[in-house]
Amino acid sequence: MKLVGPLSSFGRGDLAMAGGKGANLGELVRNGFPVPGGFVVTTHAYDLVAQGHATRAYFEQVEMPDELRHAIVEAYAALGAGPVAVRSSATAEDLPGAAFAGQQDTYLNVVGEEALLDAVRRCWGSLFTDRAVAYRAKLSIDDSEVSIAVVVQRMVEADTAGVMFTANPVSGDRAQLVIDASSGLGEAVVSGLVTPDHYVVDAEGGVEFTPGRREVVIRGAAGGGVTRETGTFEAERLPDAVVRELAALGRRVATHFGRPQDIEWACADDRVRLLQARPMTALPPPPVGKLNPLQRRLATVFLEYMPTRPYPIDVSTWLPYGPAGLMGKVTGAFGLRRAFGDFLREEDGVVYAFIPPKPQPTAGVLAAPFRVVAKARRYDPARWTEDRRFLDYCAAVRRLAARDLAAMSWQELIRVPRQAFALVAPVAGLRIDYLPGTGLALLRLLVAVKLLRRGRLFGGLLSGAVTRTTEANRALERLAELARRTGALDADPPPAEFRAAFEEFMAEYGHRETVSPILVTPPTWADDPETVLGLVRVLAAEPPPRKEGDDALERLLAHPLLRSPRRRARIRRWVAAARAGTAFREDSHFYFTMPQPILRRSLIELGRRLRDAGVLDHPEDVFHLRLEELEAVGDVTALPAAERDRLRDVARARAVKREELGGVRLIDHTAVFPSLATGDALVAGSPASGGIATGPVKVIKEPAEFGKLEAGDVLVCPYTNPSWTPLFQQAAAVVVDSGGAASHAAIVAREYGIPAVMGTGTGTSVLEDGRLVTVNGDTGTVTEGA
Repeated sequence: MKLVGPLSSFGRGDLAMAGGKGANLGELVRNGFPVPGGFVVTTHAYDLVAQGHATRAYFEQVEMPDELRHAIVEAYAALGAGPVAVRSSATAEDLPGAAFAGQQDTYLNVVGEEALLDAVRRCWGSLFTDRAVAYRAKLSIDDSEVSIAVVVQRMVEADTAGVMFTANPVSGDRAQLVIDASSGLGEAVVSGLVTPDHYVVDAEGGVEFTPGRREVVIRGAAGGGVTRETGTFEAERLPDAVVRELAALGRRVATHFGRPQDIEWACADDRVRLLQARPMTALPPPPVGKLNPLQRRLATVFLEYMPTRPYPIDVSTWLPYGPAGLMGKVTGAFGLRRAFGDFLREEDGVVYAFIPPKPQPTAGVLAAPFRVVAKARRYDPARWTEDRRFLDYCAAVRRLAARDLAAMSWQELIRVPRQAFALVAPVAGLRIDYLPGTGLALLRLLVAVKLLRRGRLFGGLLSGAVTRTTEANRALERLAELARRTGALDADPPPAEFRAAFEEFMAEYGHRETVSPILVTPPTWADDPETVLGLVRVLAAEPPPRKEGDDALERLLAHPLLRSPRRRARIRRWVAAARAGTAFREDSHFYFTMPQPILRRSLIELGRRLRDAGVLDHPEDVFHLRLEELEAVGDVTALPAAERDRLRDVARARAVKREELGGVRLIDHTAVFPSLATGDALVAGSPASGGIATGPVKVIKEPAEFGKLEAGDVLVCPYTNPSWTPLFQQAAAVVVDSGGAASHAAIVAREYGIPAVMGTGTGTSVLEDGRLVTVNGDTGTVTEGA
């Protein structure tokens, strides 16, 4: 059992013994990088002393066994018994996404045997500081599962020191390397005590320099410890040769470890030393560059439908087989490949980037116009629900939904997800057949109103379509009226009449998504009835007075060129056909997401059984696994211990990685929604529903916040889907970060006659609750309200 060993005796395979910092430094030493000499007091030494104790006070006063004390003193003597840096190296530092930066202690310029032994004990005790315990709790890492080693290195009395990132931590650009530097020891930079000199080095070696202020300089003190000098210090820009050497070393280290690195370094007498290297965490995805118009259009759709980071189970189930995969088949049928595929990038099994697809035309595009016309003549969107394929699909969904998942064996249950996929597969054929009629009907009406110089009526003409979304909203209105009449929202339990009506509503509409139609992990209305009750509460309030606009169809028919009965009849037919197409688009979405809650329930049931088998802490942790990993589990009741532990480690590591990326967007929104704000506009986007309205801002970021909206508020939200649209009956206007004029929110906003601005990119971050603003849906701007 190794208690102490030189850095060179450790590598990446020794994380459990040397901790993350020790293993990485040993790897660098082995591969010839300039690292100060040192040794590691291993986790075996910690375990020998700990004896099951888990308090900081215990370690600060505990005596070391003679064997361990002698080994540390001997290793210290081999270093020359001079000043050393003593750094904690926890085993949990190897988890993807768990940087543990600053969570355990570091002691600099330690001099003498007794001071060294005391520093080692304090490093052990730092495993149990309040901040370290809270950090592990946040990442769901149990205290019993973590150990700690201690790294001891020769002290570098640096002239200049700091931190180097081998990718730009702000933009995510992997071609840029960022160096922060200041005088003295690097602790001043790491601790944020100074504004450091800032160097950005590009791939060609070009350097962009921003001088710092050197508010504090930390240096080693005679006899041990450090001193802090404050005042005004002359800037000392790094020599070009040192910048080049740092950049070269940084890129070599990143290449060796296979990912961008966060590196601490020191420079003394123009000699560079690397003090620490760990993977960069919370790194944004690389910039996507300039998007072409089609990519930007597709990106707006995806960002509206994918407002949260997909889980591994999403990527391996509903994303490829649900609506997104479905649309890939539809576009492929008309000669366009890769329009809805290969748009996510993963790292450590977790999605970290969204790359807008680049559709590729094939030879089939040439024949597409003829196919579109032929299908438009044969398949009428007004009669699609009479299609035998649709009727068979609905019957199959009802049969699968009626099955008792809890009563199934593991072997039966694990087959349910692919049975749900099989239900959806024929749906692509319905969309391929009926969308051409929808598209041509919309195009025909658009051309007509443009020729008549009445283009602004187009949205209003479509809003007259009766869809399952409008029917759901009207049903919610009836529930709200019933709640007002019976006092159901204030009663516990609610009256039987309301409970019966609520259950009837959920039976019809409970499969609606709360967050996304292309992800399976967010709950549906049935999974989260509080979301529906929140909508009922909003609608139960007295709606704000709103001026009713003229009927768009009557305004169009008043055109001088449409006085002829024949022309008026033709326009009415064209409007009816366009509305039927709009209804097909909305209603096919409504019906084709019906297998989604069945799939979700089957996955949760799989997760429940894995929890009972000791693999997962909670049933929902199954979202961190992929479907093929679940299918590889032969019998959960007889799972070998090694396989149980492996799956548990995989799920936990991905959970930690996901937590790390919590504040990182999948794509820079400015690439998709370039800033359009001009003049006095606070934010700007695409005009989506005309009109002007003034009211206080209410930012609603998720369905759980639906109940916050009050009559007359300007609804500001990151995304919308049909589940959000009942709020529009109370809102004075709608401002959305994502989406466009053809999105669900825009269509329903036009129906309710309220202004809407889509695709602002920054609305939820710029506008704050209570701020009085004016929304102009004609110009797509939001300004200060009068």
